[in-house]
Amino acid sequence: MSEDSTRNVRCLVAKVGLDGHDRGAHVITRAFRDAGFEVIYSGLHKAPDEIVQAAVQEDVDVLGISILSGAHNTLVPKIIEGLAEYDAAEDTLVIVGGIIPDEDRADLEAAGVDAIFGPGTPMADTISFIESNAPHRD
Repeated sequence: MSEDSTRNVRCLVAKVGLDGHDRGAHVITRAFRDAGFEVIYSGLHKAPDEIVQAAVQEDVDVLGISILSGAHNTLVPKIIEGLAEYDAAEDTLVIVGGIIPDEDRADLEAAGVDAIFGPGTPMADTISFIESNAPHRD
């Protein structure tokens, strides 16, 4: 294995807004830990600015936003804008998991989301995406 493939990837799994459905976030948190990632879980009902602060303070490589509330078009861009204010948007891989209608995907990607994973996505696909795309930090 190369040094890059064994480095410890830091992930923040975040629940934004009033979305109280956290089973998926717990499942993905466990899968990320099992894959060797260092994982921080935000807990429920976080405001976009709280997620930005946690991502910046914890110096995460990956921000995984779990959202099922339907407020993704409002809340996710606010998080990405907040990361940009701290010059952290370019070196943070932003992924979204949840129920995201096909018609909303392009706007989220244009806002800065690197990948969207819907229900039923194999864990291996998400983990492989992170391993291939997480920014390398010296």
